[in-house]
Amino acid sequence: MSGGDKYVYQSGFGNHFASEALPGALPVGQNSPQVCPYGLYAEQLSGTAFTVARHANQRTWFYRIHPSVVHRPFAPYNQDGHGIIGTFDARTTEPTPTQIRWLPFAIPEDQQVDFVDGLRTIGGAGDTALKNGLAVHIYAATTSMNQRAFSNSDGDLLIVPQQGRLDITTEFGPLMVAPNEIAVVQRGIRFSVALPD
Repeated sequence: MSGGDKYVYQSGFGNHFASEALPGALPVGQNSPQVCPYGLYAEQLSGTAFTVARHANQRTWFYRIHPSVVHRPFAPYNQDGHGIIGTFDARTTEPTPTQIRWLPFAIPEDQQVDFVDGLRTIGGAGDTALKNGLAVHIYAATTSMNQRAFSNSDGDLLIVPQQGRLDITTEFGPLMVAPNEIAVVQRGIRFSVALPD
């Protein structure tokens, strides 16, 4: 836990945790009752293949105000000059044996740039369509993501802030991530990034 963190976290891997925003919101004795408390909708997010034995399943039960399928259609983010690359082949990159280095990227202090608009690809290998490979991005943000969310359908995101904390809100809950700490947002999870500092 970093200094100035307003959140309380549950620790441990491979354990079962439960948390609720309102007392009595979690159903007792079952995961998916016909009628959930407070009129919530039960949804399961599975983290393992359907062939895995029941005792080895990794899953999360969400109890939502609205089902996750009730949303506007997702659309690719195609802002002019956006710097994210997901396929690394002869069409998008040029391999070189030359040692490459660069100066630090400028922080856009004279404009409002959020986490998504501030992403730039600096390297990678593979193809997102094949779900094989990796990409390395850098970001520079000066404002929070207001009324926006992002979901990476290509793979998990490992985020390491260098300057200033990130207040990341995911479907699983909030995370306060200080410089040189690590946050992982799994593929397909919607999230938003605020800048508390």
